Amino acid sequence: MTYLNTRDVAAIAICGALWGVLNALFAPIFFAATGMPFLCDTIGFALLILAAWWIRKPGAVTIVGLIATPINLALGGGIQFLGFAVAATFFDVVVSVIGYQRAFKSSTHTVASMMPVSVASAGVAGATIAAIFMAGVPLLAKWGGIAGWAGLHMIGAVIGGAIGTTLVLALKKRRISVHGETPSQH
Repeated sequence: MTYLNTRDVAAIAICGALWGVLNALFAPIFFAATGMPFLCDTIGFALLILAAWWIRKPGAVTIVGLIATPINLALGGGIQFLGFAVAATFFDVVVSVIGYQRAFKSSTHTVASMMPVSVASAGVAGATIAAIFMAGVPLLAKWGGIAGWAGLHMIGAVIGGAIGTTLVLALKKRRISVHGETPSQH
């Protein structure tokens, strides 16, 4: 029996491609207009929450990040997006430790687990980007160094986490089932 079935692979591909394309199209416009880096987090963590709920297998969210990265780069996105591949891996590990069934057991569990995981993962992304790709860049000093840059990314994760958890809860309310759940279990 295979670990990832065709539905899992399709869900991974959809989430990864959507993240890569949306980020490459909209995040640079938002950043150029505001100087704020958090639209990429908003898009990314909404999709990572959806992927974690939909697929519920360790490694799947990491693969979503690994698909989004080359798509983003191919469409002209910056190399700093590699920080989000690191964040997707962190997100995947933490959600796997929490347990997918526990994390998505109820509305309260979903919000209580996905929001802090998203915010912490965005902190990892922001710190990675700042430390590796922004050393000596005046913008980094303007926003308070590595901690400030990580904090800006965390703001995006709060927004993305709210969107992602709202989307998952709406799908559950509409009785959309995934991985062995029956609609009555929602």
